[in-house]
Amino acid sequence: MAERLKGQVAIITGASRGIGFAIAQAFAAEDIAVALVARSEAAVRTASETIQRTGRRAIALPADVTNPRAVDSIVGETVRRLGPVDLLINNAGSARALGPIWEVAAEDWWQDVSTNLLGTFLCSRAVLPGMIARQHGRIINIVSAFGIQTRPDSAPSPYASAYSSSKAAVMILTQSLAAMTQAHGVRVFGLRPGFVRTAMLEDGARSPAGKQLLPEIQAILGSGRLVPAELAARWVTFLASGAADDLSGRAFSAAYDMETVVARCDEIRREGQYALRLIE
Repeated sequence: MAERLKGQVAIITGASRGIGFAIAQAFAAEDIAVALVARSEAAVRTASETIQRTGRRAIALPADVTNPRAVDSIVGETVRRLGPVDLLINNAGSARALGPIWEVAAEDWWQDVSTNLLGTFLCSRAVLPGMIARQHGRIINIVSAFGIQTRPDSAPSPYASAYSSSKAAVMILTQSLAAMTQAHGVRVFGLRPGFVRTAMLEDGARSPAGKQLLPEIQAILGSGRLVPAELAARWVTFLASGAADDLSGRAFSAAYDMETVVARCDEIRREGQYALRLIE
């Protein structure tokens, strides 16, 4: 992968910690120049400086991904300081509105949707003109099992409705973006990282609503059955390399074996697997 990725430029949102920072570190190790985006200026600068100390190129861009002007500034600054954007990782996420919808604050519910869905839309919209002009680019959206039914007897948590609804919408946006950019040399993917110990997961689990209404999260945290952020980062790096370009539009789980997925490419495309759809 090193030769495929060396010298490329990536924007990573939600990059100051957790999954986003692990992706930034993995990219930097492949000699990708990284623009780290997060709302906290102090945190994103610390993350960027950590990567810079390894001798790799990294810049910190504090911004709110729900602000169109801020997003346009992110892309402009990245191009000016690092070069044209080859990769966009939409990782910024929010899950504040936990509980029955008649009890959660409307602004919290909408903030989750805005961060998870609008942020993905705005960032994608901002980088695509440049990618289309160069006939090259990859977008990877971090999705979630909360947005899909992973087993016949399972369902997204009803008490994380904003998070679940927005992540399901990101799945559809991923498919739409892939279809509309296919002819322009751009590939788009979704990735489900699994339950990673992140501040968002832990904050939600510790909240009064989380303790009462999210038993599956409590069980996973209590058992220690958590996925390392580095596993998600390896999958994102794999998708960024172009190894799975023929499967653009699909959403994968970090638990899958990468090489097996690619080997099953024809079957996956023929049967419409790894996409949000109705099964009759």
